[in-house]
Amino acid sequence: MEEKTIFEIIHNMDHFTNKLIIQWNKTFNEDLGVSHVLVLSHLKKNGKSRPSDIAKILGLTPPTLSYLSDKLVAKKLAIRVVDESDRRINYLEITDNGAEVLSRATMEGQKLRRALFQKLTEQDREKLAEIFEKLNREN
Repeated sequence: MEEKTIFEIIHNMDHFTNKLIIQWNKTFNEDLGVSHVLVLSHLKKNGKSRPSDIAKILGLTPPTLSYLSDKLVAKKLAIRVVDESDRRINYLEITDNGAEVLSRATMEGQKLRRALFQKLTEQDREKLAEIFEKLNREN
């Protein structure tokens, strides 16, 4: 494939992703970004987790995760929990309020994606799903 064509595909994917994030931020009025929601999603799925583990899994730096955690804790969407057997170890855990906010964020994202993808024909959506599955396969 020509380098220019690859660049154009990447540029269009980035543009679409940025547009999606901007639109989601406009509709989801919780003063939280996508990264905050990713942390909440990780906590909901995996239970209490060490911040360093969350950072690795989500591809974030420890200082970035620290910043995100501080805001989630301040908004009472997550709490910090100290390990009973080793008080040096801290965990982050989602609260009921955090789970509720995550649920609303997920619903907003689904509504937004549904509206955007309705522009495509059924055949286009099937082909796009096939392409993403192919790109996501491990080599």
